[in-house]
Amino acid sequence: MITYAALSPHPPLIIPEIGGSRIREVQSTVDGLQSLARELAASEPETIIFLTPHGNVFADALSSLGQPVLRGDLTNFGAKQKWQLSNDLELLKEIAAQSADDNLPFVILDQDIAQRYRLNPDLDHGILVPLYYLQAAGLTDVRIIAISIAFLPNIQLYQFGHILQKAAEKTGRRIAILASGDMSHRLKDDGPYQYHPDGPVFDQTIRDLLGAGDVEGIINLPDTLCSNAGECGYRSIIIMLGALDGIDFQPQVFSYEGPFGVGYLTAGFKPGSARASLLLQLQDGQRRKQDKLRRQESPPVKWARMIIESYITNQPQPKLPEEMEYLRHEMAGTFVSLKKHGQLRGCIGTINPAYGNLAEEIAGNAISAATRDPRFLPVEEHELDDLVYSVDILGKPEPATRDQLDPKRYGVIVTKGSRRGLLLPDLEGVDTVEEQLRIACQKAGIRPDEDYSIERFEVIRYT
Repeated sequence: MITYAALSPHPPLIIPEIGGSRIREVQSTVDGLQSLARELAASEPETIIFLTPHGNVFADALSSLGQPVLRGDLTNFGAKQKWQLSNDLELLKEIAAQSADDNLPFVILDQDIAQRYRLNPDLDHGILVPLYYLQAAGLTDVRIIAISIAFLPNIQLYQFGHILQKAAEKTGRRIAILASGDMSHRLKDDGPYQYHPDGPVFDQTIRDLLGAGDVEGIINLPDTLCSNAGECGYRSIIIMLGALDGIDFQPQVFSYEGPFGVGYLTAGFKPGSARASLLLQLQDGQRRKQDKLRRQESPPVKWARMIIESYITNQPQPKLPEEMEYLRHEMAGTFVSLKKHGQLRGCIGTINPAYGNLAEEIAGNAISAATRDPRFLPVEEHELDDLVYSVDILGKPEPATRDQLDPKRYGVIVTKGSRRGLLLPDLEGVDTVEEQLRIACQKAGIRPDEDYSIERFEVIRYT
C-alpha cells in the first residue's frame, strides 16, 4: 500500500555541511522539509521509492538502479558524508514485471550495464538531499528504490505511477513515494537561467493545482508553459500522482520559496479512501480520440495505416480500396510519418518517385517508417492502436535562395556533393529559415559554413 507521497526540492545548499551560514537564506525550505520528513516517517514505510530527474534519464524508457546495495555521496558539492542503503530488489522485480505487462519501457541498470554504457551507478543529489532529511527524521533503516524519470508522454508517466501502486499491493509492501524536483529555474535573471515570465506562472499554477488536488489539471498543463519555465520536477510529480490513482488524498503544501531564481516547493499527500480511477478515464478519452481520427482519415493516410497494420501483424497486403484507385494513376515523392502520444515514432520518405505509382510509393514508405527508421526500434503490434499517421505528397523541388524560403510553406533540401538532407515544412518548433537550414544540414552531415545548394518544395499534407 501507499503510506505517503511527497514532493521535495533538492538544492544541495540545504545540507548544512554544504550550505553553511547560507542555509539561512533557504530556511523556509529547510523547515518545510523537516515537517515533510516527519510526516513521511510517521507513515512507517518499509520502502521509499525515489523519483529523480538527475539520474540516468532516457528519452524513451524509465530506469532504476539495480545493485543490491545503493551508494552515493555529495563530494562534488563539498560534503564528506556517504550513504549506503539496501535496494528493495523484490519490489523492483515486480515493478519490472508489471511494466512489461503494460508495455511500458522500464529497464533495471545493474553494475555491469552501468559500466558497459558508462552510466552513473550511484545515487544522485536528487535522492540524497531529501534522504538526508528523511534519515534525520528517523528513517535510517529503510530500503529504497532509485527510479529516474523519462521523457515519455504524460499519460505513460502517470500509468507508471499506477504500476508502482500495483507492485506495492502485489508484494504487500508499505511504500512511500518521493518525487524529487525543483520548480522553475527562470524566476530571476541572476538565477541559473534567464528570467522568463512563464517561470512564476508555472510555479504558482503547480502550487494551486496540487493544493486543490487537481490531478487532471497538472497532467494537461501546456507543454510550452513547462518548457519556458525550465523546471525539473514536473515529470516526477506526474509519476507520484499516478501512484495515488484511485486513491483520495489530502494535500499539504509545507513551503515554497525561490531565493536564487529557482522555485523550491515542498508538499505532502496523505492517502485516504478509494475513489474513481483517473487513469481509466484518461485511457478511455485517448481511445475515443483515436477512434475519431480513424473515422476522419484521408485516403492516403488510411492506405498507409492499412499497409502498416497488415505488415506488423504478418497479414497479406490489403487490396487497394476502390475509392483510392486514383492513387495508381499518380506519381510523386512521399513521406509517411508516425506519431505516438504526440511524439515522433518514425518518418521515412522519398524526394522523387521511386515506385511505379503513388499507391506503391505510400505503401513502401509506410513500411519503412514503421520498421526501418534508424532512430527508432520497429513498431510492435501492441503500439498500433496508439499511432497517428500523416502522409506528405511532395511537389517538384526547385532551386532556391535563403530569402525564398519559408519554413511554414516550403520544405527544404540541402546538398553538398553526395550529402543530402531534407526537412519537411510546417514542423513544430521550426519557425525560422535559419533553424530549418541548420537541421537539414545536420541531417546531411553538412557544416553550416560549407557552400551547399538549396532547393525548396511544397507538400500536400494528409492526416
